Amino acid sequence: MHACVSARSSLLFLAPQSRYRRHVVGFSPPASTGRPLSCFFIHLWSQREKLTMEQPEPTTEARSAGGTEDTNTGKRKHDEPDAPETGGRGKRRREAGGKKLRPGERYIPPPQKRNPGVSFSQEHFDETSYYFEGGLRKVLPYYYDFKTYCKGRWVGKSLLEVFKSEFRAESIEYYERAAKEGRIRLNESPVEDLSVVLRNNDCMRNTVHRHEPPVIGAPLKILEDDGEVLVVDKPASVPVHPCGRFRHNTIIFILGKEHGVSELHTVHRLDRLTSGVLLFARTLETSKKLDQMVRDRQLEKEYVCRVEGEFPEGELICEEPILVVAFKIGLCRVDPKGKECRTVFQRLSFNGKTSVVRCLPLTGRTHQIRVHLQYLGFPILNDPIYGSRAWGPHRGKGGLVGKSDEELLQALVEEHRSQENSLLLDLTDDCVGVTSEAGKVGKADPGADKGGKSFPAPAEDCSGKEKSDKGPSEEAQSVRSAEISGPQDSAQGTPPGTRDHLCSECKLVRADPTKKELVMCLHALRYKGPDFEYSSSLPDWAKEDWEDTDFS
Repeated sequence: MHACVSARSSLLFLAPQSRYRRHVVGFSPPASTGRPLSCFFIHLWSQREKLTMEQPEPTTEARSAGGTEDTNTGKRKHDEPDAPETGGRGKRRREAGGKKLRPGERYIPPPQKRNPGVSFSQEHFDETSYYFEGGLRKVLPYYYDFKTYCKGRWVGKSLLEVFKSEFRAESIEYYERAAKEGRIRLNESPVEDLSVVLRNNDCMRNTVHRHEPPVIGAPLKILEDDGEVLVVDKPASVPVHPCGRFRHNTIIFILGKEHGVSELHTVHRLDRLTSGVLLFARTLETSKKLDQMVRDRQLEKEYVCRVEGEFPEGELICEEPILVVAFKIGLCRVDPKGKECRTVFQRLSFNGKTSVVRCLPLTGRTHQIRVHLQYLGFPILNDPIYGSRAWGPHRGKGGLVGKSDEELLQALVEEHRSQENSLLLDLTDDCVGVTSEAGKVGKADPGADKGGKSFPAPAEDCSGKEKSDKGPSEEAQSVRSAEISGPQDSAQGTPPGTRDHLCSECKLVRADPTKKELVMCLHALRYKGPDFEYSSSLPDWAKEDWEDTDFS
């Protein structure tokens, strides 16, 4: 037995497997001969040309069909794949691999590779334009294609079933009307009947009339642009890059539209409600260099914040480990199972109600400054997450919450829904909707008009560096607004000439956000490396003569 395996292996090594394998596998030497077993394999090798010549010629029928027939399986092998058939009555379309489609079967193209980075061109910047009103930067509504591939749990379900179960931000009547108008496409073909059953690799595209929330209208200040790095003073309320409901009202798009700057590499991120120094690398080489500095902890970051209460004088160090309890929304808390963490605090001033505190994060955990200040009992003023009453009567001081992670998350969702500001107050680091995460704890999604998320999820990248212990989610969810009971003073409506007859957002009138809703008192004051230092001026709320009534 061992001799046979060895000889066979030797033969397979010498002969091209695709040409001679069936002769070797089917070979069995006569038992009556006295010659060594290897002699038969040598003889077989010497007869290889004869064995090849003895293969049956393809039949006339096989030749006329353009291929040969495998004698073992009976299946026809074509010399080259057929191109898809496009004309001729009675012919069936073939997929790229040559497979014929059965009657009624849909052609599904192979999935496209996703671009791992974010790169925007003038074509993207020209989708719409800004206008300024009441101190806010606003975006004219525009048409936009959301795209997503069929998820595993959708396979075998109809589009109608998927809309009913997962995309409840709009009514089924809306999706039916949108399909009739060609706004919903499957593999780039318009879908008129939502009963079509989804298959693996189906690509779904939905054209929507997109509305973006307003942000603070302060101009974007460029602190440095030397060809290697671009440093800006980021206003509060503006996300760094497209994610969730934000696209044009982002730092990346404002730089591209108003300053002609593109092809930037993100070095670090700031939360949407945080202001201050923000770095971008102009070249890939500079990006790699700064990334290495981040990993080697050669970069010093200094923040300033205003907290509730009288912060202790002197230097205070917090080294409590931080655990991410909901990765998709970046929700964190102090926990012994968390990652090691260290932040140095120093009080700068106290006005009788609130304190201005200098913060030096020596590690780069998600929401590190905000979580440590909450643990110390001095949450940041206007922090919509870690200053929330959802954490209990002590608001998480000393790590005391008294709720499970699921209960805490649901309490945060309920609080923000009751305030009708789920669009304005991010419960995320990477702009992922909190409502989609809350839905996983077994309750209905409360953040949308009709209890669900929009279809489909944006395909835009929300990646960032240094900010998170774990990368952001693969797909950022588009979150609809909470119900608005009716018109209010200083209301934000859809500008004339930009309305869409199918868009539910166009029918809503909502109040403009206030400064209290758009500003959290946390500012990145300074960013320092081995051979550079960038800093911005103190925000108004960090000055000693600032009055708390400004946010009342």
